[in-house]
Amino acid sequence: MTDLSKVVADADVLAADLLIGGPARDALDLVRSHSWLQLVASDELLDDAQAVIADLADPGLAADWREAIEDLRTPVEQPPGDHPGLASALHGDAVQLLSFDDRLTSAKGGVTIRKYVEVSVKHPDAYVQLFDPERMYPEIVGGEYPGPDRDPRA
Repeated sequence: MTDLSKVVADADVLAADLLIGGPARDALDLVRSHSWLQLVASDELLDDAQAVIADLADPGLAADWREAIEDLRTPVEQPPGDHPGLASALHGDAVQLLSFDDRLTSAKGGVTIRKYVEVSVKHPDAYVQLFDPERMYPEIVGGEYPGPDRDPRA
């Protein structure tokens, strides 16, 4: 059963959050701003993102990023050879997977994926547009939404 509080960001989104900003940062800032949301990621998913960051920027920056993301993520195990984002969603019971990969975000990809895992794959822009913390808070936590409770930059 999927958990509304759990979100996975694919390696491309994790790297773009750090290196570019834009939709990836906007989406992950929503997650970082709410303590009741969890960023779910396997070691393999973080390995992929770290490799992209090292290739595009600098291995030192990638190592620093990896150390910082460890404090934010909820770790999950994944079988060898599985797609890290999809495996993280499946084994972490996440309801959302954020990705820039058109193969995952397309209608055809969604139909194929839903045969195996109950996850909604969204482009970060779509997640930002559709995420409504005021509506979700009562379902996940209960009570009236108090607003963001964490600094996304901390």
